[in-house]
Amino acid sequence: MAGEDIYGSPEHQAFRAATRKFVQTELAPRAREFDEAGRPDKAIFRRLGEMGLLGIRYDPKYGGQGLDYSYHAVFLEELTLCDNAGVGMGVSVQTDMATPALARFGSEALKERYLVPAIRGEHVAAIAVTEPGAGSDVAGIKTRAVRDGDWWVINGSKMFITNTANADWLCLLAVTDPAAGYHGYTQIIVPTDTPGFSYRLLDKIGNRGSDTGLLFFDDVRVPVANTIGDANRGFQQQMNQFQDERMVPVVAGPVAARRLWELTLEHAQQRVAFGKPLAKMQVNRFKFVEMMIQITAAQEVAHRCIRKMVAGEDVTLDVSMAKVFVANMKQYVATTCVQLFGGSGYIRENPAARAYVDWRLGTIGGGADEVMKEVAAKLLRI
Repeated sequence: MAGEDIYGSPEHQAFRAATRKFVQTELAPRAREFDEAGRPDKAIFRRLGEMGLLGIRYDPKYGGQGLDYSYHAVFLEELTLCDNAGVGMGVSVQTDMATPALARFGSEALKERYLVPAIRGEHVAAIAVTEPGAGSDVAGIKTRAVRDGDWWVINGSKMFITNTANADWLCLLAVTDPAAGYHGYTQIIVPTDTPGFSYRLLDKIGNRGSDTGLLFFDDVRVPVANTIGDANRGFQQQMNQFQDERMVPVVAGPVAARRLWELTLEHAQQRVAFGKPLAKMQVNRFKFVEMMIQITAAQEVAHRCIRKMVAGEDVTLDVSMAKVFVANMKQYVATTCVQLFGGSGYIRENPAARAYVDWRLGTIGGGADEVMKEVAAKLLRI
């Protein structure tokens, strides 16, 4: 297949084998347990840290492996096979949403205090951007951080935050200069044991293996030294970090969809109706072909984005379009597979049923389809 050379080296193959073994032996068998608990236990993060999987791209100086994005893409692909989309979400929040800005722009002291333990899995991190009145419209956030000497005093709330209960610290985006527009936001590390911080968990229909909730900040005081990069540059830093976040569903999506396709085909080959297997009926054979057309196209789109990430190129346009395509492909595959499973496809434990509710988030989270199209339209100068 075109693009297979991305992972063609013996080093990539060995890395994939080790990651797959970990996912299949330590994550997949506990998939239902994590759903019931509403989150993976923090020991899973420690194990991921011990395996070196939470800092694949980060500088060895901070405990990372210093590898290029293609290795991280292998990790994301294998992680999606843990049979629990929520767990994959919680882990990728740590690796691709809460720590990239810290790794790129944080001070040495901040990296030592927060990035190093996050890479080791000793800390769980969360990204705190979305608010009740501001989701994909990041510029609409209202949470304020006011300077008081050597302290930031934070007031406000955040919503739909993954890793809410597990998080040891937050990468928070707050308004620090209301009159400065896009140059008035700052990223700040907020430890969750800080007085004045509290949360409430939300009850989601899908991705139940991750903890998602509301965050509240009531005169939360953190040192100004916890500022990531320069004050009032947080909006630009967060836009940069969003590209890492949006790459996650682009990379993992085609693999997850192909896995569901395989499971559904196995069912259709065994399930007999009107004297022959479902897979032998032309209407169903065509459904499998149509799904594979979209899955294959999505995989090629993902490979294009991965190559650009490895090369250090700007992926904003590519990933914006890819996220829309992959998310809609997954919804189409999940809906089609539920239909092919029939009545059993409506049972919660069925893989198609789980995908049907888990994957619905794809066109909303990390930037809604409409926002991604608007970003792409601007970059295409339409």
